[in-house]
Amino acid sequence: MALTKSKKEEVLSELRDKLKDAQTLVFVNFKSLTVGETNAFRKSLREAGVGYKVAKKTLIARVLDEKGLSGTAPKLDGEIGVAYSTDMLASAREVFNFAKGKERPVIAGGVFEGAYADREKILAIATIPSREVLLSQIAYLLKSPIQRLAIAVGQVAEKKA
Repeated sequence: MALTKSKKEEVLSELRDKLKDAQTLVFVNFKSLTVGETNAFRKSLREAGVGYKVAKKTLIARVLDEKGLSGTAPKLDGEIGVAYSTDMLASAREVFNFAKGKERPVIAGGVFEGAYADREKILAIATIPSREVLLSQIAYLLKSPIQRLAIAVGQVAEKKA
């Protein structure tokens, strides 16, 4: 069904508002998702603080052109939705986590740091561990040499005793 000009303007203004502060956008091909899967997908994104909007590709392209992005836009086939967040990694990570082990939805590309990114780059961003995981890994790396030193000193003390 064709959208009226006023409806298109309404969708454009809504997209502008939602994508204005977004750090990362993920283009999601959601073709052949059931209603239940779509509702579960939207709920998981909402719980993680990620927004999701479905609009015509031409309207999405118009809003992104207004943002003045660099690079070449990825080819968007099928039905496309946009996942967005002010957190640089959240939108990609949450779409990836939901799609893990499923055929749909599929990440089709996105926008990262003001430039278009292809599917592979968005998937690489999606697999970056969260801040908390990275901090715990650093803490473990810092603790490990000290722990080994303590074990070595303990063994030397046992030999001398």
